[in-house]
Amino acid sequence: METSLVKNLTEKICCNRMLENISHACKIHNDPFDCPDHLIYKSKKNEFGIIIHDGGSSFIKIDYCPWCGKRL
Repeated sequence: METSLVKNLTEKICCNRMLENISHACKIHNDPFDCPDHLIYKSKKNEFGIIIHDGGSSFIKIDYCPWCGKRL
């Protein structure tokens, strides 16, 4: 991931675990919805969600970090 983007995300994300999951880059899958290791999705509207790996592009919107509990 681009260094400036990681720095920008780091300033806005609540914890390292969330940052790791949002910035996950798979060498096999270009689309996060295709990658079984990509757990959290961040939309362009700054919504966060847990990806539903069912072959589509669905996610369950979350308002709190699943690791530290802070409001997103």
